[in-house]
Amino acid sequence: MQQSSDVAAPLPDMNLLPALDALLRSGSVAGAAAELNVSPSAMSRTLGRLRRVVGDPLLVPSGRGLTLTPRAHDMQPRVQAALAAAVAALRPPREVDLATLQREFRIRTNDGVAMSLGAPLLELAAREAPGVRLRLLPEGEEDPADLRTHVDLDVGELPDPLPHDVRCSALHEHRMVAVARGDAEFAREPLTPDRFAALPHITVTRRGRARSVVDDRLGELGLHRDVLATAPTYGAACFFALRTDALALVPSEVAQEASRVMPLAVLDIPLDLPLIPSGQAWHVRLDADPAHRWLRGALERVAARITPAAGAAPAAP
Repeated sequence: MQQSSDVAAPLPDMNLLPALDALLRSGSVAGAAAELNVSPSAMSRTLGRLRRVVGDPLLVPSGRGLTLTPRAHDMQPRVQAALAAAVAALRPPREVDLATLQREFRIRTNDGVAMSLGAPLLELAAREAPGVRLRLLPEGEEDPADLRTHVDLDVGELPDPLPHDVRCSALHEHRMVAVARGDAEFAREPLTPDRFAALPHITVTRRGRARSVVDDRLGELGLHRDVLATAPTYGAACFFALRTDALALVPSEVAQEASRVMPLAVLDIPLDLPLIPSGQAWHVRLDADPAHRWLRGALERVAARITPAAGAAPAAP
């Protein structure tokens, strides 16, 4: 019965490749044996195996030595290239040359992280790896499985648990503060729980949910708040606060960045609220990648510079 053409032929013994390369370069059994630190008799037996595999004598007598056959001459550059490629494939990854690195990274995050970490990360990349391009993707209905295909890094509040093939590391913790338009009368003094609850609030949620741990803490004090609006992003919440007599609740680092360019007052929330952890997650396929390791380290360095500063009300005129 004829063997099906779909059945793959067995691979040759790849251990023969270094010996073949040495034999073709040296043109000598003794020379190849010395290079590979084996006996001449062992190398002679290897040459015999190579002749059977290749179907060519490769080295033939010529005077007192040996000479390469035409087939051996034709094979030599391809053998050298194949051996070099095999060695390169099996070596640990080299340290990345950031100065010449050309790479695009797709980072999924929310606008708060983009506001607080995006600009310093771009500055750091421009200094260390000018060929790197960052593509920040908006959060949506996140699926950690996206890290297996088209997302290089998830940054922000990470789901728990993560899939077994996803790695993560902590970046920093942020606390929530309130921002209000800087010329508002109520923004001239620190907030008390009663005043905080009495003012309308703007909260940020992608799903329109108005209730959070803030309501739980107020409820423990017998207080209730009015959520005037929910916003899809922290940036939008800051703009809402500029045109209303409401408090927008945002992370402290977002408030710091927004108040640099907007006439906003930053106020402490007078409740015992938990810190919110932020981290980064990536698929195991990128765990050992030198360029991706640099990106993760760069984010850690940028995040380490963020210190949740206390909110401050503007001085009365």
